[in-house]
Amino acid sequence: MKKIKMIGLDLDGTLLNDKKELTGHTREILTRAINQGVTVLVATGRPVTGIPEVLRNFPGMRYALTSNGGRILDLQEDKILYANMLSYEMGAAILKIFGDYDTFKEIYFDGRGFVQADELLKVGEYLRNPAMADYIRTTRKGITSLWEKMEEMNGHEMDKIHALFKSQDERLEAKQRIMELGDLSISDSMGTNLEINAPGVNKGMGLIQLGRLLGIEREEIMACGDGNNDLMMLKEVGFGIAMANGADEVKEVADYITLSNEEDGVAAAIEKFVLNPERG
Repeated sequence: MKKIKMIGLDLDGTLLNDKKELTGHTREILTRAINQGVTVLVATGRPVTGIPEVLRNFPGMRYALTSNGGRILDLQEDKILYANMLSYEMGAAILKIFGDYDTFKEIYFDGRGFVQADELLKVGEYLRNPAMADYIRTTRKGITSLWEKMEEMNGHEMDKIHALFKSQDERLEAKQRIMELGDLSISDSMGTNLEINAPGVNKGMGLIQLGRLLGIEREEIMACGDGNNDLMMLKEVGFGIAMANGADEVKEVADYITLSNEEDGVAAAIEKFVLNPERG
């Protein structure tokens, strides 16, 4: 294995524990990796406004991959390095499909997630983890109508569109209908949701794109993830690490399975393969 020069980290179920916290031990290990010159960044399906402040302002963590790779940001310079957006017309077609089912719907524009205020009050009905519901309540912009927002943003491209489902049958039916719209990147992070991005968007390609900009080869990139929206990331990078709490499909494509997110699994992997590679 080549020396690791970049580490991409999923947030939910990976870097953060089940309370959506960054533990002190993991923070210490991230700092040690950064101090050794490794580029460490968040690789998340969240918009930039959904990244916890402790990570947006983490010393030495300059870059962020958001919306599953739809945007790559230089946080230090406050600029977009790369963007692959969903067309407005496709986003509107998908939103219409989501509206046919019992869903919690989000639309993403300009790095921010928008939700109807009446739906935001009921987000807990669609999620098993109360901490995830709290995260959404505190990071999304509540608005009167998603369709009014769509009309306001007519002609603007979208970062992503997302929905949570109560019924698995409805989720699968909606996914089939969306697939029939054309070439799209469709993923999920929880098994109860659908995340729709522009064609070709995934976290792995995003990390490789950033690597090209920074002169870092694919084989020098490591990534950690747990959900199906991390699947391509672990396949694409040089060294993919799945969490013990990760989906079976993710574990199958990983080069290594670390401890769970409740056991500082990311920290354990970085210690083993980056800080002390001779022991790995």
